[in-house]
Amino acid sequence: MWLVAKIKNNHSKIFQQNLSRKAKDKIIFYEPKIIYEKFLHRKNIKKQKPLLENYIFCFNENFKCNVFCSKFKYIKGLKFFLEGHINCQNEISEFISYCKSFEDKNGFITNVFFKNIVNTKAEFTSGPFVNMRFEIIKKQKNKLKISIGKFITTILDSNNYSYRPI
Repeated sequence: MWLVAKIKNNHSKIFQQNLSRKAKDKIIFYEPKIIYEKFLHRKNIKKQKPLLENYIFCFNENFKCNVFCSKFKYIKGLKFFLEGHINCQNEISEFISYCKSFEDKNGFITNVFFKNIVNTKAEFTSGPFVNMRFEIIKKQKNKLKISIGKFITTILDSNNYSYRPI
């Protein structure tokens, strides 16, 4: 049974270690991550970032029991568990499968994932147009036609430009 936890900033490892230790059962964690490039001091630096910021998925068969889950309310690194996880198991499993279908060989979410989510406006998170916003004019199978201010250009899926919806 999947459980969704909101954790404190930069406490992912601490939370995972403490939950595993306290549960005494094997817990599977899933935290989808993206990799992006940042231009700093004339160098491109690759960084990784969680896709869902401070949320992490935890799987254990015993999570279907609320009494079992209530034992973990005060684990170090945890803000809270999302309520209603018992009723939303299909949606959680589908989302995790969807994310995994867009992972590369290193386990990072690829840019094509965002192409399906972005409808009209987005912002570059890497490349020469970092922090610039653009509007999508047309979506095609392997490219996007976009407008950045007065300029119109095309982004191929094979480019390693990362962007996120606004």
